[in-house]
Amino acid sequence: MTKQGIKERLNLTNLIFILRGLLIGLVTGIVVSLFRLAIIYVLKVFIYFYQAINQNMWLLFPMILLSLAMVLGIGTLMKQEPNIMGSGIPQVEGQLAGNLEMRWWSVLWRKFIGGVLGIGSGLFLGREGPSIQLGAAVGQGFAEMTKHTESERRILIAGGGAAGLSAAFNAPIASTLFILEEVYHNFSPLIWTTALASSISANYISLHFFGLKPALQMINIQTLSLLQYWHLIVLGLILGLLGYLYQNVLLKSTDLYNILHKIPIFYRSIVPFILVIPIGLYLPQTLGGGNEIILSLVQSKSLTVLLGLFLLRFIFSMISYGSGLPGGIFLPILTLGAIIGAGYATVMIMLGLLPAKYLTDFIIFGMAGYFAGIGKAPFTAILLVTEMVGSLHHLMPLAIISLVSFLVIDILGGAPIYDSLLKKLIGQNEIDLGGKKDRLETPIFAGSNLENKKVSEVVWPENSLLITVRRGEKQLIPHGVTVLKAGDTLVLLTEHQNRPKLKTEMDTLSGFESL
Repeated sequence: MTKQGIKERLNLTNLIFILRGLLIGLVTGIVVSLFRLAIIYVLKVFIYFYQAINQNMWLLFPMILLSLAMVLGIGTLMKQEPNIMGSGIPQVEGQLAGNLEMRWWSVLWRKFIGGVLGIGSGLFLGREGPSIQLGAAVGQGFAEMTKHTESERRILIAGGGAAGLSAAFNAPIASTLFILEEVYHNFSPLIWTTALASSISANYISLHFFGLKPALQMINIQTLSLLQYWHLIVLGLILGLLGYLYQNVLLKSTDLYNILHKIPIFYRSIVPFILVIPIGLYLPQTLGGGNEIILSLVQSKSLTVLLGLFLLRFIFSMISYGSGLPGGIFLPILTLGAIIGAGYATVMIMLGLLPAKYLTDFIIFGMAGYFAGIGKAPFTAILLVTEMVGSLHHLMPLAIISLVSFLVIDILGGAPIYDSLLKKLIGQNEIDLGGKKDRLETPIFAGSNLENKKVSEVVWPENSLLITVRRGEKQLIPHGVTVLKAGDTLVLLTEHQNRPKLKTEMDTLSGFESL
């Protein structure tokens, strides 16, 4: 057989992208692991400083000066690169959708420093959003340095984002699914294989830094009795209602800062930096994203303590995130969910309706249900909590509580939180991206308006061309008589600046928005 014949018989596309994903994951794993370590050490320094202030109150003045210096430093970084503000996940989602464009190196080093200072200082922010953006910047940098096409560039950005979350939480499977379910909204084979490869290699690096122990390993985990399953429905309803409240308050938190119109937007972090000082002095154990708080909940606490902890974490996380500081909401959401789960279990134990041995289990259920509702990503919630806790005992209960919480927020009209944050962001930062050619991949779901229709029967959006119908492993060249089926992925050609509009039109055309 000739070389040309061999080349035609071999399909190396997936292999090539897996190798690229592995390389991006290795680099991202190093970057995010260093990011995590830096946050840990900076937080230790701040806690030590707060303890020293309790012994010598004159040290309070230097702490205030340090806080002001950090406000100016982080504010300058955000002014130079506004795309580092906030979580970073909406920015990556907007980038993959074609709504936003970023300079990868500018984002990479400024997000790293800003995130370390903001999260490490003890503010109630998470490392996961910045980690995803750091990974996406690595993927973008690789794509641009190796001259990839626009569609290939998005695949590598998505792979980098998955690697970032994987290194942040040591959860490669959930990280892959999160990018597909919540960020990219597409289960293209190239996307998931690349994302999985990068997640695995990033996790491998992270394990060398932090060991094999799961991020939130818990003891005394029980298998929930079938007789106790009714608690999952009740707790799911509570988590859904409180999740809907969280969504609405978070989206308004940035607007509340508008009353401080005399303070430039990039320096509004002065509010959380000043308010965190009394928290650090009197409740240093509550500082940070929330890992230690979640682990401490396995030891029984009074209902009053849990209620106070919930209010403190809820209110100050809104203040922290609303200021625009580089930091995420992922881990704070899990922390609040864990507190709700612990509070519910405590009440039921007091009433004699739940055996005390199940306290740890309801902390785990609370994390999954709260995130599933707020993010409207139940599959990610189930896998993420499973990987972080390191136990497979709860797949059925996690599925039930995630579904109930998801349905409550869906019925109330809540949207995925990162989509909502992206919509707010686009209004401020949308950029003209030029006239480059680009592709849009859109799936056909069961029940779609496009299902069982011929290509000739569809009124396709202007300035677009259907070039491929992907059906399983096959690539079909579409003709007028080609019948579209559920499970197909349509590949349309358009101009790069038209891609966001085309996506919206295709969602409407297929009925995706109503599904």
